[in-house]
Amino acid sequence: MNLQVRDVEVEAAGTESLPLMGNEAIARGAWEAGVRVAAAYPGTPSTEILESLAGYPASDLYADWSTNEKVALDVAIGAALSGVRAICTMKHVGLNVAADSLMSQSYIGVHGGLVLIVCDDPGIHSSQNEQDTRLFAKLAGVPVLEPSDAQEAYDFTKLAFELSEAFDTPVIVRSTTRLSHTRSLVRVGSRKVPAPKGFVDQPTKTVTIPANARRLHPKVIEREARLAKFLEDSPLTRWEKGDTRFGIVTGATSYLYVKEVAPTASILKLGTAYPLPDETIKAFAASVDRLIVVEELEPVLEKEIRGLGLAAEGKAFFPRIGEFSPELVRAGLAKAGLMDPAPAPLSLDIEPMARPPVLCSGCPHTATFLALRGLSARVAGDIGCYTLAAVEPLRSIDTTVCMGASIANATGMSLSGTETKPIVATIGDSTFLHSGIPPLIDAVYHKANITVVILDNGITAMTGGQDHPGTGRTLRGEPAPRVDYEKLCRAVGVESVRIVDPYEVGRLYQSLREAISTKGVSVVIARRPCVLDPVKIKGTALAVNAAGCVACQSCMNLGCPSITWSDEVHEGRHKVKIDPASCIGCTVCAQVCPSDCIQPVH
Repeated sequence: MNLQVRDVEVEAAGTESLPLMGNEAIARGAWEAGVRVAAAYPGTPSTEILESLAGYPASDLYADWSTNEKVALDVAIGAALSGVRAICTMKHVGLNVAADSLMSQSYIGVHGGLVLIVCDDPGIHSSQNEQDTRLFAKLAGVPVLEPSDAQEAYDFTKLAFELSEAFDTPVIVRSTTRLSHTRSLVRVGSRKVPAPKGFVDQPTKTVTIPANARRLHPKVIEREARLAKFLEDSPLTRWEKGDTRFGIVTGATSYLYVKEVAPTASILKLGTAYPLPDETIKAFAASVDRLIVVEELEPVLEKEIRGLGLAAEGKAFFPRIGEFSPELVRAGLAKAGLMDPAPAPLSLDIEPMARPPVLCSGCPHTATFLALRGLSARVAGDIGCYTLAAVEPLRSIDTTVCMGASIANATGMSLSGTETKPIVATIGDSTFLHSGIPPLIDAVYHKANITVVILDNGITAMTGGQDHPGTGRTLRGEPAPRVDYEKLCRAVGVESVRIVDPYEVGRLYQSLREAISTKGVSVVIARRPCVLDPVKIKGTALAVNAAGCVACQSCMNLGCPSITWSDEVHEGRHKVKIDPASCIGCTVCAQVCPSDCIQPVH
């Protein structure tokens, strides 16, 4: 096998430079690489990749949201097996959902290039955990490329398709929040589309029954060895010679922090975390007195390097949790005795204002969770904007595990026989389509006594307002078939289905009470559009008649950011006021006000 990979730096040198975020650079690289099919499920920090790809002509590529990450990867796999280049994007927890397909596809290989972009979230900026995709790559036996900046994000994405086809393997390009959302100039080129190859008609390779899989597994191991040999002289592996007192092995965004803090050090920059160029690493280690590994999250590189019999040091000085920074890297090197610690920062003695996350003014989910709290329900929550109802003042969610877990969690609570409270599962419309339907079927099958509340705000709100099969629109805004949630629920055996507008607070309470008292599985669809996406909704603002306000705090229990304390006091408690600029006029606060002092502004 003779793969001619051009120097990445030279290949990238085009006539045009664009200011691109890392996600936009990945999209540009994929488009230039000739991608014909792109699929994803939105998830921060990966969302903008598919949105950017959809900005290129529809005649160039098909790009749209899938119902979940496994479906997205399966779509991309089908396209690759049909002989065109395909890409699938997701955040790190999305790879958990897609893992089943990835593990088998590693055995099968590809026909057209198949690239997965997986965006990790060190520091847990917008996720339920921080996990390290490099561990998944090794488990699956597929290479993972780690760009450091937007230019490399563009370069490595293009290169990933070449590697995929040359080595007959899916390839993961791993980004992180910092890279995905940092903007810099990127030298770009033009689009080049490989000729479609047609479907690969080879069942012994593409059908993973045990007899075929046994023959394919040794090829995965042999492929790993060939990839490792390729990396020894690849531009993905860069040895920057410097001070030999210590050498640093690093990659991804950590490389930039190392260069800023220790510009004269000897550095081995690895563009891949799996497999590794073992011989180059050994030679680098022999050239320095101490070998330090700087990597975010898990000690993936450190353990692999120690496995080569080398005295690598890393997590003794750097944490396994959180996002790195130049200051953190400097502190770690100082702890290792390799440089002086940074001067103590000047204390400005300023106490930052606490700004807890809250639902938006007029969010349709607010009244639903207020009602569930009032009904003293045991609530299994899910992943979405509404997860904010777990904190004060709504404080009405008891569990949140992962996408689609709420209904099955509620089923388990019911089957345990220990819960005395009404059991309710809450799940958003997009999350329900993502992974809520199978557990709903399971709940009906097991005759669980639970109520499922589908929070239908008509959009994938948490990640910025993306469409899905329940919105009736595609990513490009074209009309599409729309899921009917009521018919779907009835089709799987739910007999009690109610649809209610959460702005009608009295009817909402009544519907929830009736659903909770129904034996078996009942469903309440709380339907009201998101107040921000796809367009911002604003009606007549409300105001508080201060003379009538008795400072009862009923409206404050909503946690609406438009409602704040005023300077006026009643019986030792502050009255409230409403910000007319942010109030959207949902009237929920007026409906819960016992003194009828909240009225529209005339």
